[in-house]
Amino acid sequence: MDSNLALVYGPTEPQLCLKTMGALIEDQAAQFGDRPAVVFPWQSVRLSYRQLADRSKALAGEMLEMGLHHGDCVGILAGNCYQYVEVFLAGARIGCPVVVLNNTYTPAELENAVLRSSCKVVFHATSIGSRDLTGHIRILQGTQYPNPALPDLRRIISLGLGEFRTGAIEVQLYDTVTSNSPSVSINNATLEHAERQVTPQDVVNLQFTSGTTGSPKAAMLTHTNLINNAQFVGRAMQLTPEDVICCPPPMFHCFGLVLGFLSSFFYGSSIVFPSDYFDVAKVVDAIIDEDATVLLGVPTMYVAELEVMAKTGQRPRRLRTGLASGSAVSQNLMNQLREIMGVEKMLIAYGMTETSPVSFITSLDDSDEKGTTTVGRVIPHTAAKVIDEKGNTLARGQQGELCTSGFVLQKGYWKNEEKTKEVMRRDENGVLWMHTGDEAMIDSDGYAHITGRIKDLIIRGGENIFPREIEERLMSHASVSEASVVGIKDERYGEVVGCFLKASVQFQRPSIQELQQFVGERLGRHKAPKHVFWLGEKGVGDDFPKTGSGKHQKHMMRDIGNRLVGMFKAKL
Repeated sequence: MDSNLALVYGPTEPQLCLKTMGALIEDQAAQFGDRPAVVFPWQSVRLSYRQLADRSKALAGEMLEMGLHHGDCVGILAGNCYQYVEVFLAGARIGCPVVVLNNTYTPAELENAVLRSSCKVVFHATSIGSRDLTGHIRILQGTQYPNPALPDLRRIISLGLGEFRTGAIEVQLYDTVTSNSPSVSINNATLEHAERQVTPQDVVNLQFTSGTTGSPKAAMLTHTNLINNAQFVGRAMQLTPEDVICCPPPMFHCFGLVLGFLSSFFYGSSIVFPSDYFDVAKVVDAIIDEDATVLLGVPTMYVAELEVMAKTGQRPRRLRTGLASGSAVSQNLMNQLREIMGVEKMLIAYGMTETSPVSFITSLDDSDEKGTTTVGRVIPHTAAKVIDEKGNTLARGQQGELCTSGFVLQKGYWKNEEKTKEVMRRDENGVLWMHTGDEAMIDSDGYAHITGRIKDLIIRGGENIFPREIEERLMSHASVSEASVVGIKDERYGEVVGCFLKASVQFQRPSIQELQQFVGERLGRHKAPKHVFWLGEKGVGDDFPKTGSGKHQKHMMRDIGNRLVGMFKAKL
């Protein structure tokens, strides 16, 4: 192999774990027994490895009682709660892919995701923090049975205490379902038979990777994908049964579910989920009260936690490392983490949902320079390359599109072969590669540097936002004739939504607050624009920057937006 090529291979050790999730659950229960597996302080719940095995087994039996079969999808929309873990493990036991639904969905987005993933049963919280979700549940219920808008949905399980007397689809309470003993027809033999039908290559999890406008894509992730990603990420964190991980990121994202829960579970560690959504005070309390050794989060979470610790004087006793994803950790932030939290080294992970999710990660042995300017080296049993527009592998140090291969690759997009073929393509040697759409460079030491995004993705505090759905929403406003959405630099979130708008001549321009409300009521508040730039205003220009073919040049708009925001801040 030419060492000058931007083509790298991960180690072939340790070996891949070729178990099903059900086998892993039983093995961990036998090995770690009464050791705490998960802790939810906000629910006053602690579950041991043995309890998780028993409770997930009982819930799997109830799922069979509901009429679910191998391959039927089960959805869940909730904050970080113990029920989330139980549903995920129960579905995994009997081959029912668990669809993790984004807890920021509006009712319309939820309905679309449930439709696209063909969910037969949905487990649903009635609230997340102070946000009431009963309207979401009523949308799923519909007024007829079956709901014509959701022909596959048969049952809704409420994780809260509210009663739902209206609507056609039955809503049961989680506590009622789990307190039942499966009927005689669902005995141990039936459950064991269902578990034996599951293979490591079966789909265990569906995760949506795009907005809900048009054709959203759900990545199909297998037992082998997730268990081994957890194995190698946990290995990078050097997890042991003595570790206590504090995990604020949500479980509807691979960060909370795989890098958090499964990595901890694989190594017999304990993991703490401080609250159902990110609550910085509860996170800091959990770090102290549970004596955490590892902390997960996106950089904005770390900044907020440092601010609280600086004010309260709270200091961790055993915190030794952390894992960040979503954006880079600056040297300045690293210095603060050392000074205030006592964290000597931070790990940076890179990947995408379609690669289950991590393909590159830094090491606790890396220098500060590598740890803060790169995303590390490729993980075991994985390969990566950087290519040009013609598909040729570039030399080390050259920028191009990053492609990854190996065990990490998704099985494909759920019921979307066309989109699967667009991004997963075989090379001349028959090797299947995921084309990430990210611009990268691999240096002479084999470390990857993410230099930009070929796709126009906006990453706000670690949350992926796709501009197209916001543009379509903005252009549905009577006052907007054309819209282009870009990411604008932000100290707290890394990036926020900015929009360049051309006004309709016959209508008055709405205020920024009106536009934020207009977008937020359909797509969620985090997708509402923080910055609005109207064509014709000073410094914006009279038209969108465009190529000869008329395509918007978003990199130029990002530069204009960042310059204008910087000038405004300088005047304050």
